[in-house]
Amino acid sequence: MKHLILLAISISLLPAARAQQTQKPPLHGKHWMAVTGKPLAATAGSMIFQKGGNAVDAACAMLAATCTMWDVLSWGGETQALIYNPKTGKVIAINALGVAPTGATPAFFKGKGYNFPPEYGPLAAVTPGTPGGLCYMLAEYGTMSLKEVLAPAMEMAEGYPIEAQTANSMERSKDRLKEWPYSKAVFLTHPGEKREAPEAGEIFVQKDLLATLTKMVEAEQEALHNKKSRKEAIMAAYDRFYKGDIAQEFVRGCQEQGGLITKEDLANWKPIEEEPLHVNYKGIEVYKLQQWTQGPMLLQSLNILENFDLKAMGYNSTKYIHTLYQTMNLAFADRDFYYGDPYFSPKSPINGLLSKTYAKERAKLINPDHNDPNPTPGDPYPFEGKKNPFLSLLKQHNALTDTAAEKKQDRFVPKHDAAGILQSTPDANMYAANDVDSAYMDRLWRGTTSVEAADADGWVVSITPSGGWTPACIAGHTGVGMSQRLQSFVLDSAVCPFNVIAPGKRPRVTLTPSMALKNGKPYLSFAVQGGDTQDQNLLQFFLNMVEFGMTVQQATEAANINSNQLWLSLGGSSMNDRKPRPGSVLLNSNTPEKVRTELKNMGYIPTFSERTSGPVNAIYLDREHGSLWGGSSNHGEDYGIGW
Repeated sequence: MKHLILLAISISLLPAARAQQTQKPPLHGKHWMAVTGKPLAATAGSMIFQKGGNAVDAACAMLAATCTMWDVLSWGGETQALIYNPKTGKVIAINALGVAPTGATPAFFKGKGYNFPPEYGPLAAVTPGTPGGLCYMLAEYGTMSLKEVLAPAMEMAEGYPIEAQTANSMERSKDRLKEWPYSKAVFLTHPGEKREAPEAGEIFVQKDLLATLTKMVEAEQEALHNKKSRKEAIMAAYDRFYKGDIAQEFVRGCQEQGGLITKEDLANWKPIEEEPLHVNYKGIEVYKLQQWTQGPMLLQSLNILENFDLKAMGYNSTKYIHTLYQTMNLAFADRDFYYGDPYFSPKSPINGLLSKTYAKERAKLINPDHNDPNPTPGDPYPFEGKKNPFLSLLKQHNALTDTAAEKKQDRFVPKHDAAGILQSTPDANMYAANDVDSAYMDRLWRGTTSVEAADADGWVVSITPSGGWTPACIAGHTGVGMSQRLQSFVLDSAVCPFNVIAPGKRPRVTLTPSMALKNGKPYLSFAVQGGDTQDQNLLQFFLNMVEFGMTVQQATEAANINSNQLWLSLGGSSMNDRKPRPGSVLLNSNTPEKVRTELKNMGYIPTFSERTSGPVNAIYLDREHGSLWGGSSNHGEDYGIGW
């Protein structure tokens, strides 16, 4: 409590000073910075930096380590990245999200009684993206071999002391894990005992995963022996995973357990290097991935917020919270209907959505005195000089939400998701009705992870990987947990015509790394875990620094708000599970009584938690002093190392 009081006092003084006390100290470095979701994984990044690797090398090592540690993701999940290349002065995007497999159609899932694809098991899986994404990034932008970069992860697969968070997650999930023989064999190391999962500190061994990683390295080393280039050798490892014996065992294990993924699905999948989307906010260029993620929601929000004097409102004042909440809801309404895989038809009207003129029109919809309980998607097509072909579907979409009926319902919380608990819920007491109270404190710290790296040569990397979280269904003897990302698709066009499931298509994901440039140079690299709360927290982190003068560490710890007035992207088997909760807002427990009362009078239904700000990981590039600042939230096991 003492720390919370000190934090509250320090924040109230902003921007008077830049050295206020925080619960975690800021990280400082001159040569490099490595920040991610687990201390051991940050150490893996530091090991690569110490051996002379660049930020891409280190980021790949941290990614491999977090997957091996099951930091609520695994090797069968997906990877999304932004990379600043100092040689070209450009930000590039990596799309390493898997696709829906052969046979994954609306008719297939509806025939099994689903309203959305399932949350767990082999039928929830898209094709693995992380191995391919890692290999591509390393081959194109790294400097080291796959053998060098995977060395920390492989040592961990031989056996590492597991932490309580992951071990307890395995124990809680043991009944489901027993449904899948390969998962049971890996995760439940003490079968038949009262506690069947590993204990905290126990050496957790993954022989099958080690064998898979060894096969990839062997393929690389054989290619090097045959005089192939470094890039060609790394891609030989890629081919062994997606086209060779690893792929064969993955598919066999998937299909044996009822999954749909075929050899052709793996062989045909490839990571994509893309142009990121960006907007200018008061002279700062902010970059996000394309609309196959929710990332443009943050860009739309910045465009809308430019029409208000946020600094004059004051940090977390009633007016600021209201303006922020209304803005995010308008952007989420557009996300919920218009975002989807840009490589499939129909094409999202992203240019209209990111138009400054469109943002001004959306800003006019904000009532300064009351919450709008039913913000609807706008019509961005005229801002591209086109006519909206989905007006009839838009009416159906708007009719799906009965705000009067939904107002009093508890918010559904996806059981696996970080944020889920961290940002989207008030306190443990509300969980009694949802039968998850016993899991609350452990789940409070869980999510996927994020990876941030930067070096003195100017390389900067931001990654938000995920998928294959516990309870994960492992594919045969590969040791690789399959993704659960298929659940982010919809089965009906009225929910979102751009995100209807189809074989070969990528679902719209919540995963959303971020980068900002100032005066043409990297300024911030930042990311966070946590489902639909990700861009809510990243938006506020960014504003905390740009508008309110916080340091990077203060901004990661500062109290945020979260809106539940949006369609959930994860979890739940019915429409009611995912519908928006009008007026539902999560506030920090230290919110003054005056602000609480004013918000209630404006139509809000507030809940409260001490933890609302993260876990955000970030790197600030201090051009004035020629140094790196690392920030890592005080709300999880996220950790960084700098030098």
